[in-house]
Amino acid sequence: MPAPEDDLKLLTEAAEDAGAIAMRYWRRDPKAWDKGGDAGPVTEADLAVNDALQARLAAARPDYGWLSEESEADAARLDAYRCFIIDPIDGTRAFIDGQDSFSHSLAVAEGDRIVAAVVHLPARKLTYTATAGGPALLNGRPIAPTDAPLGGARVLTYRAAFEPHHWKGGHVPPIRREFRSSLAWRLCLVAEGQFDAALSLRAAWEWDIAAGSLIAERAGALATERGGGRMRFNSARAMVEGMLVAGPRLHGQLLDALAR
Repeated sequence: MPAPEDDLKLLTEAAEDAGAIAMRYWRRDPKAWDKGGDAGPVTEADLAVNDALQARLAAARPDYGWLSEESEADAARLDAYRCFIIDPIDGTRAFIDGQDSFSHSLAVAEGDRIVAAVVHLPARKLTYTATAGGPALLNGRPIAPTDAPLGGARVLTYRAAFEPHHWKGGHVPPIRREFRSSLAWRLCLVAEGQFDAALSLRAAWEWDIAAGSLIAERAGALATERGGGRMRFNSARAMVEGMLVAGPRLHGQLLDALAR
């Protein structure tokens, strides 16, 4: 069985190739359509990247399972010792709009834990990486989260998360909300200390958060489900019950402030 470091090298090279493919479509009016069922948009670039990643990664690791936003569900992954968890383009709406904040999110799960992860933003030339036993890096340099307190914390989340009923006593704490389209990148921005926390009270697809959760953890943040439980991956549902990612002090304070 390859070491996580070997899987990380494979993921990194595959992510760079994915970026080259995506950039051929970016800001060139790619064909796009809605997937229906509130699944959001998809473009020809998403599918081209997905096909290239699946061909490369499956050839290199034929015994690994495969879970991707743009592939048909394959129950065989549940019996695999390791499984790729892939979002070919995270932040598709940003990609369609010509914004540079889209990313490629690639991870390997061993059992229900992530052991290797890459989040690559080709238009920004940013590559975040981590293994379960190593540091979190941005373009090869170590990163770390902030140690911010609750008051004034900058939290990456969507508008509805600030509705009073989500918070104890209906009181939203004195935090500042900001937003980025790519969920994977939000976790990495917390990991590198650009923002203090990332929060989702909705169930999240595994491919959106698998890679970023390990990067955040190895940087020194806590990355849990919205209720504080451990994230588990390669599940039958392929979803995690929300997420809360922050430095240890702020993570506890946000958890205490949320309504249960």
